[in-house]
Amino acid sequence: MTATGRQPALTAQDLNRATLARQLLLAREPVAVEEAVRRVVALQAQQPGSPYVALWNRVAGFDPAALDAAVEGFRLVRSTLMRITLHLVHADDYRPFRAAVEPTLRGSRLRDRRFTDTGLTPEAADTLLPELLGYADRSRTGDELRRRAEELWGGGSLTPAAGRMLRQYAPLWHVPSGPPWQYATSPGFVAATPEPPAPGPEAAAEGLRTLARRYLAGFGPASAADLGRFGLVQRGRARAALDALVAEGAAEVLAGPDGAVLYDLPGAARPDGAAPAPPRLMAMWDSTLLAYADRSRIVPAAYRKHVIRINGDVLPTLLVDGYVAGAWRPVGGGIEAAAFHPLTAADWDGLAAEAASLGALLADRDPRVYGRYDHWWTKGLPAVETRLLPF
Repeated sequence: MTATGRQPALTAQDLNRATLARQLLLAREPVAVEEAVRRVVALQAQQPGSPYVALWNRVAGFDPAALDAAVEGFRLVRSTLMRITLHLVHADDYRPFRAAVEPTLRGSRLRDRRFTDTGLTPEAADTLLPELLGYADRSRTGDELRRRAEELWGGGSLTPAAGRMLRQYAPLWHVPSGPPWQYATSPGFVAATPEPPAPGPEAAAEGLRTLARRYLAGFGPASAADLGRFGLVQRGRARAALDALVAEGAAEVLAGPDGAVLYDLPGAARPDGAAPAPPRLMAMWDSTLLAYADRSRIVPAAYRKHVIRINGDVLPTLLVDGYVAGAWRPVGGGIEAAAFHPLTAADWDGLAAEAASLGALLADRDPRVYGRYDHWWTKGLPAVETRLLPF
């Protein structure tokens, strides 16, 4: 597939502003939390407080109680999905997204040596999975699921690591546990569906076409490599899904910087690259930092290793004029903001207003939401200026 050439090539700045617009980051919008999650596709959620911070950045008048209610009612659900990490998605999106990443989850979990060294094969796991899901018709702990899997298998004991592999592969939702952020360190699990994942390449391809369409809506214009990175799916599968959308007339091909072939939905929002972008205090692991093969769309290359750490931690960042400009953490009395390059007085004023608003959200929940990650600041960040922005 090649770019049509019918439209001027999109610039890097155009792509940045398109992402911000579709991720509700050019302006907070008055939408319900469930609709907001659908519009941004998914919220990475291994840190339980991050979906709250992410939606506070995006939804006008964000009420954390509305997110509590959506999670408690399983209208928004948390499970292992894209990039083999925990995401919060709309319940209606879970099945197609799960089908899209099925091959990745299967290979990474059921063929991991920590799983296969127990003697349990992927095929044996397929056999026991329906009864295991029946057992998970109500909340079960990880240990309960592991022991039940042992009983169903009858071939020996499963190590905690093997039990975790099986649990991450199985279609399970985390059970909310209440304040402050709804999910405990060791949550309960409940079956997302009484049936195991639909096997075979056809179901996976159909799911990936759905995910591709939704990905373009929330993150486009984007390349096949971008979609592959977002879902951690093979680039060939990603390209086939995008080309199928083009063949259906549901997507178009555009030219990006340096002649890059990009895909997008016809008529999707593409604001001018000069559109103003307000400052934001982005959540830890915010999906915008992880949704592309070329992360310079949001994260300047010089800063990538400072905010995306070698162990996979993605720090909460300062977004200034649409790009990562530093990192932040909650401390006593406010937000400690570390800028990686000089900011203007107007930039600092905007960040201070954001900090005051965020403080109101955190005050009733957990003012030190990311406190366990303070070691990254102890090890040092390349800040040219650090300020305390009071709550």
